[in-house]
Amino acid sequence: MLMLAKAPSTAAAVSAAVRFGCISSTTTRLFSASAAPRAWASSSSWATVPLVYDLHTPAKPVSDQQTSPIIIMHGLFGSKKNNRSITLARDVGRYVYTVDLRNHGESPHNDRHDYTSMAADVADFIHEHGLQEPTLIGHSMGAKTAMALALKEPSLVANIVAVDNAPVDVRLESDFARYIQGMKKIDAAGISRQSDADKILEQYEKSFSIRQFLLGNLHRPTVTGAGANPAKENHQRFRVPLDILGRSLDNLGDFPFKDPGAVRFEKPALFVRGTKSRYVPDEVLPLIGQFFPLFELADIDAGHWVISEQPEAFRQAVVKFLEPKDD
Repeated sequence: MLMLAKAPSTAAAVSAAVRFGCISSTTTRLFSASAAPRAWASSSSWATVPLVYDLHTPAKPVSDQQTSPIIIMHGLFGSKKNNRSITLARDVGRYVYTVDLRNHGESPHNDRHDYTSMAADVADFIHEHGLQEPTLIGHSMGAKTAMALALKEPSLVANIVAVDNAPVDVRLESDFARYIQGMKKIDAAGISRQSDADKILEQYEKSFSIRQFLLGNLHRPTVTGAGANPAKENHQRFRVPLDILGRSLDNLGDFPFKDPGAVRFEKPALFVRGTKSRYVPDEVLPLIGQFFPLFELADIDAGHWVISEQPEAFRQAVVKFLEPKDD
């Protein structure tokens, strides 16, 4: 059973956990910070791209698809298909949109790939579909996108769930550059079978599950000029633009907001971290509390791939977070 308690409103910024509880292998804590908020001071515009999405319909909806839906955003090299196993539509009776962020899945490619542009894409998605009070759930890259949008346009968002990432500038692990190197080698080899691609990628990544995740981006492009019955190329290629993502790795380590005294999101936020991951160390919790003064923390016995490693613990943590709270 999970137990949550509200921290006193006068608590010092993220100074202590109020109560501990557990869901399966999950520990959840609620934090609060006391400094007064400051309004967002400036606004910019970005060239946005339309996001391709899947809509998951609950069997017993508690509202229509525009009211309090959930928007789920994947991480680097992921896509909307990674989130198909999440049963939140069924569990909370809300419509769930799983989106392909720019330069991923079926969404358009764009030379700019950073959190400002991705957050702007999601904001446009919310406006385009007339969504009211959505919940944003994001893993890794998707988590920083959710945080950035919540801080930039808090009126658009009801609450967020940030999975294994924090609002800080970090240098991405060298693994990602190595993955891109291996994926480029596969593209250059002109392979036709995924097993051949796996043999190449094994030189760059020993984990079979990570290789399968990366190889999920392979597809057979349609032959251009094929007419009414388009054919597929014999060779498989990566759907993601490797050059753009390779140039953008530094951007993906950054976070667009530096001063928590200038902007904050004063609505509920759940930060889910894997206890075997290094992405959300204890040292960053005070900063999280300054940007997100009402945040809760859920620790799950997993690495960085929290959702795939512990899907049930993650599901329970999110369902509990989304339950109506007593005033």
